[in-house]
Amino acid sequence: MRGPAPEEGFGGATGGAGAAGGLPPGEGVSLVVAIPTHKRPEGLERAVGTVLPQINAIVSDVSSPVARAELLIIDNDPAASARATAERLAAGPGGSAMRYIVEERPGVAAVRNRALDEAAGARLLVFIDDDEEALENWLSSLVGLWAREGAQAVAGHVLPAYDAEPEAWVREGGFFVRATWPTGTARPAAASNCLLLDLDFLRARGLRFDERFGATGGEDTLLTRSLVAAGGTLLWCAEAQVVDHVPAQRLDRAWILRRQRSHAANSVRVDLALAGAGSRVARARIRGRALVGGAARVVAGAGRGAAGVILRSTSHRARGARLMARGAGLASAALGGSGHAEYGHS
Repeated sequence: MRGPAPEEGFGGATGGAGAAGGLPPGEGVSLVVAIPTHKRPEGLERAVGTVLPQINAIVSDVSSPVARAELLIIDNDPAASARATAERLAAGPGGSAMRYIVEERPGVAAVRNRALDEAAGARLLVFIDDDEEALENWLSSLVGLWAREGAQAVAGHVLPAYDAEPEAWVREGGFFVRATWPTGTARPAAASNCLLLDLDFLRARGLRFDERFGATGGEDTLLTRSLVAAGGTLLWCAEAQVVDHVPAQRLDRAWILRRQRSHAANSVRVDLALAGAGSRVARARIRGRALVGGAARVVAGAGRGAAGVILRSTSHRARGARLMARGAGLASAALGGSGHAEYGHS
């Protein structure tokens, strides 16, 4: 799969990057691409194989604002199960740009904060997951938009690829299809599995990933919403594309609906975190809206599911179940529940 060709060039290291991105004329920035990993050696090898050439290419490009770049592998397995894979890849072509570390604290937020710490001397930090592969021009598209527009964050498009043929219910429900927008569109939040962050902005505002969300996820939504609330700009880059490999076990209906509930619950928890502990009225309003909205979604989803049975429509049945699951997640979080601990491994 190949995405559309990005806009040519980076805007010039002394032109677009200097004027928009805040880069002093004639100077290049340092970039770190981080791949958090946990017991996915095959996925990690695939991800590194698509990212490493792009890292070396962007440093070699004389029009690029990036002067130095590193690929950082962060293993969240205390047993360091990814070490052998990382060392073998580092010994291959271009592998001198790789570095491997272990983060023993469990949870995705701890790993992402470790990436922030390890990138202390860098201007840019880019995240991609260990079950993804970067398509052509992924990295240059993210960096190019940052350089031209001076955004504090840039997010790209994630495309699904199924390791097994999904049943019609999964396809018709659109559970793994992510929305996209025209390049340059300002967004209120983004996931971190295809995300560039300007670390100068994060450091100046004291922004980090909230480790209360480490087991459930949602830490990326909270960080990017906080970035926007602090005056930053988060732009969409449609040309920066990665492929998310969906394993067969994630095509199970129970797993899918559990994740829908968890994502909805996390959205409420993010709202509450942004409201702050001291704002009782605001927090009560958030909980009230979530409870009412959740109940409404459960009712509407049940109705759509029933219509799907009558009309023999797989799409209505699947999307009705999706709406009910999200409604249940909203209502649960309104009453104090949390999302599923998907990342709470030991």
